[in-house]
Amino acid sequence: MNDSLSIKGKIIIVDDNSQNLGVLFNILDGLGYDVRVAQDGESALVKIKRDPADLILLDVMMPGIDGFETCSRLKSDPSLAKIPIIFMTALSETIDKLKGLQLGAVDYITKPFSNDEVIARIQLHLQLYKTTQQLQQEVIERTKAETALAGLNQDLEQQVLKRTQDLEITLEQLQKTHRELLVRKQELEFMASHDSLTRLPNRDWLMSRLENFINRMKVDSGFHFSLMYIDLDHFKVINESMGHIVGDGLLNQVAQLLLKTCANGRGSVVRLGGDEFVILLENVCHIEQVSYLAQTILNQLKSPLVWEDYQYYINASIGITHSSFGYQDVADVLRDADLAMYSAKRAGRGCYRVLTTNLQKQAALRLQLEQKLRIGIEKQEFCLYYQPIISLTTGELAGFEALVRWQHPEDGIISPGLFIPIAEETGLIDQLGDWILNSAISQWKEWQQKFSCCLDLVLHINISAVQLSQYKFFADLEKMLIEKNVERSGLKLEITESCLISKQVKTSRLLDRAKKMGLQLCIDDFGTGYSCLSHLRELPLDSLKIDQSFVMNLEDKDHDATVVRAIIALAHNLGMEVVAEGIETFEQWQHLKLLGCEWGQGYLFAKPMTVQHAENAIQSLQQGTTTFIDSLSIFNDRVAN
Repeated sequence: MNDSLSIKGKIIIVDDNSQNLGVLFNILDGLGYDVRVAQDGESALVKIKRDPADLILLDVMMPGIDGFETCSRLKSDPSLAKIPIIFMTALSETIDKLKGLQLGAVDYITKPFSNDEVIARIQLHLQLYKTTQQLQQEVIERTKAETALAGLNQDLEQQVLKRTQDLEITLEQLQKTHRELLVRKQELEFMASHDSLTRLPNRDWLMSRLENFINRMKVDSGFHFSLMYIDLDHFKVINESMGHIVGDGLLNQVAQLLLKTCANGRGSVVRLGGDEFVILLENVCHIEQVSYLAQTILNQLKSPLVWEDYQYYINASIGITHSSFGYQDVADVLRDADLAMYSAKRAGRGCYRVLTTNLQKQAALRLQLEQKLRIGIEKQEFCLYYQPIISLTTGELAGFEALVRWQHPEDGIISPGLFIPIAEETGLIDQLGDWILNSAISQWKEWQQKFSCCLDLVLHINISAVQLSQYKFFADLEKMLIEKNVERSGLKLEITESCLISKQVKTSRLLDRAKKMGLQLCIDDFGTGYSCLSHLRELPLDSLKIDQSFVMNLEDKDHDATVVRAIIALAHNLGMEVVAEGIETFEQWQHLKLLGCEWGQGYLFAKPMTVQHAENAIQSLQQGTTTFIDSLSIFNDRVAN
């Protein structure tokens, strides 16, 4: 048998995964090693102290104390500190690997295991460990022999010469291993501060560099820097449609383009992650220089990028900030550049924007509103108003749309247009959406019990894309409906057109589930998104709402009238009814009725109502004495503003 394979020893394997334990045990036991196992750090420490091993294979991620902590405790015990430890991990982060080496580990084995790699690394480190132990013992024995057997000096000198040769060979191997570890350490340090795909400096490098710049500004008033935040527009579409291989290739091309543009010391290019890049420029006094560089980048991106004979057109939105704002914290620099970048996106994308004090003020107001919103949700400062939906043919009440209102104790009524986007961005929409659903369904149940005519009415409730993307949404809704024992056929969920094309929402599967629950479905704001008509045909929808932007100009613009006519025809061909939003004039009402639109809502009929005013409208319908249109003079003076 090969000498290296004949080196045996005692090995303990520490891993909470029984499958990994079984694989490694079978490999090493089959090779003749004395193998022990432990499934967590605590039991491993007990076993090793009771019966020390020659080598420890230690998993990084374990319950209780993890591999790093277990290694640290072993190295703090002088009696166990010299036992070589090889980490086993699926982690690819270089920072984690560097941490393990700094704790005293001799090597890493990456999961999934390669048998040859496992055997080779174990044999190497067992040989080093046993050779070191053997040499130490032999030095002791040799000293005793020299003292006790002075007459055998010549033989001892020969043994010393031989052992010295062995030591030199071992020392050479150790030095080689040390050099390899130094090279590997340098590589790990580089990887810790650079992006693995583009080899550009990463976020950690940028944060450290910015901190140095801010500290330098404190002692050198003449030093200035600027930061350019670059976000590629709609790049996720390329990743999702063409795959990440194409996406990564294009990101590398963008990185090279930015490096070329910033050549000759014009700036440092950093990849923050995903499709976001940063250019950090030092000794820049005039913002015009940065603006010129930003425009140069945008001009270069107008030329297509080529990957495997295909051309890809990529735009970018760029935000710029400058040290003249007197930054004291690194995070503030990135925040302000990000603000300017999103300002560029709102301006139509494919352009740049420079940070202004007005943008900072807007961000501060938004943060203040977010904080108020959190408190408002906690204190339930919200209520529901109900806007009537009317039959455009008969003028009768057909149902309501439940609309949330924020009654702030100091600021008064705050528009949903201000707080709903913030709720969606911050995840607060989950709590707020649950409250809206619960309140609307409870009110609907109460009206069904009080008014028999409610069985013929419909209640529209708006659902956001964020809510639909939550895997428990429909389960929680089903539980709520069962608890309240409400008649479901009159409940209609409104989903925006943009929500239907959101990649977060598996549209067909989720909408089918809603239909199986006995609920109706409606597309809200139709005409403002980019729905695929073939996809629309496959969805189980009951109705769609024409966005008020088309209704507003119905009388004056032939184009909008043509669009509305086409939407109504499309809906009817797909078996859907149509609701028009934002009807404010008699002429709009009559025009929509002539086009075949069944239902409508808007200030012409009624503004959103309080619960009491909505009950009055239902009571009128119950009595059957007059249509909703005929009763407008009765209710208009009591409608909530």
